[in-house]
Amino acid sequence: MIDVHALKGIIASRNKSQAQVAVELGMTPKTFYQKMKRGVFDSDEMYKMVQLLEIPNPSEIFFVKNVT
Repeated sequence: MIDVHALKGIIASRNKSQAQVAVELGMTPKTFYQKMKRGVFDSDEMYKMVQLLEIPNPSEIFFVKNVT
């Protein structure tokens, strides 16, 4: 499961909007919002976000057992 709150925080800390990230990932903002709501991205999308957002510890965002 993805820690959506932490991912939103990283997006904001990089001065980007979710819509900008969506476009940079090659999807519509609507699709991105739906994936965020479900907390599900495929491995290619996760990899691109790690690179794009320079996420230092991706396992803490994308592979959490329990989201608080």
